[in-house]
Amino acid sequence: MATILVTGGAGYIGSHTRYFLQKQGHSVIVVDNLSRGHREMVPDGILREIDTRDTARLTDLMKRERVDAVIHFAAYIAVGESTKVPELYFANNVSGSLGLFDAMLAAGVNKLVFSSTAAAYGIPQRVPIAETEPITPINPYGESKVMVEKILEWLDRYREFRSVCLRYFNACGAEPEAGLGELHDPETHLIPLILKAVMTGKPVTLFGDDYPTDDGTCIRDYIHVSDLAEAHIFAVEDLLNGGTSDVFNVGTASGHSVKEVVTAVERVTGKKVPFTIGPRREGDPPSLVADSQKLQSKLGWKPKRADLDRIVSDAWEFALRNMNQNEQLAYGRRQKADT
Repeated sequence: MATILVTGGAGYIGSHTRYFLQKQGHSVIVVDNLSRGHREMVPDGILREIDTRDTARLTDLMKRERVDAVIHFAAYIAVGESTKVPELYFANNVSGSLGLFDAMLAAGVNKLVFSSTAAAYGIPQRVPIAETEPITPINPYGESKVMVEKILEWLDRYREFRSVCLRYFNACGAEPEAGLGELHDPETHLIPLILKAVMTGKPVTLFGDDYPTDDGTCIRDYIHVSDLAEAHIFAVEDLLNGGTSDVFNVGTASGHSVKEVVTAVERVTGKKVPFTIGPRREGDPPSLVADSQKLQSKLGWKPKRADLDRIVSDAWEFALRNMNQNEQLAYGRRQKADT
């Protein structure tokens, strides 16, 4: 078993990956500056509160702990926010990655799995999207991830720095038994926002119903966060076993519209979802669905939790367990009113 450093391991996908790495028997160290992560998502004793731009501290940590490989999640992820403050995204996502890579090179660590994004493809020419699609991001978030991928290409060529970039789609779901799920602040992801609307009775805004899709709402590939976490483990273990640098999509090859997600929430919860339709959100393509055949054929990964109702059910259980007091009171009142 290896010692894996997980940056952004106090965040949503990072915390799930840490959980499955430990279940697999690996030793894990989490690095997170907690600007958007949650201390309670990390077990005692393994969190190091360090910014990825602090190269000196990261170098010392990796040398001292004899780190074998890194899985890099530490990034800002909100597309809408990236269009308002693009400089924040380049400073954190690109400069932070460079700080980490400098530290890895100084510490003699040359294996990395990078959390990339389907936003690299912009508005794709073909759906499902294969890795051969043109890279044409249409928002600063996607551009920041593409810039890091390009840096990794050059490091592979000239520094023998091996990396796997995982471009994935809409991570969702939870591991409620492990106490893990979505706790973004502010929350921007669709399923937890819809579930909050069910709990509080306050309508959720759906952004746009005039896209060129069957029901006018965006189509996305919703992948269970635990399937996604396991893809990172397949990737890092391949690198540890001598694998070469590569890029893979991670998804289910099945798309669901925003309104279909609303219907799934209503099935799972037994409650109507209050919602309003707002304008399109800048930088949102109409459809993003992954072709993950390359990952499945080369590394043997397959999604095991792709059913939309399963994803919503796990997210709903986590949401119920993590309601704050005001949400509990509001949900209790709504329950009484519905009976």
